[in-house]
Amino acid sequence: MAQIKIYYEPEMELLTIFWQPPRKNQIVTELGDGVILIKDETTGEPIGMEILAYHPNDNRFDTVSVEMGRLAEIT
Repeated sequence: MAQIKIYYEPEMELLTIFWQPPRKNQIVTELGDGVILIKDETTGEPIGMEILAYHPNDNRFDTVSVEMGRLAEIT
């Protein structure tokens, strides 16, 4: 089972989340509103994300829904 690693740096207001191990060669894409997608440079596979200007109770996450599981299980 994959481990999700979350790093919070309050002095930088930075929240980093990895659901895959960080890569030596990774690229980022800004999705907007201070959300950065981290991808494997070779495969383009998303491996994590960063949230800029993050603080606890950040209202950008009022509408975020996290669902775990495989798409094949959805009927």
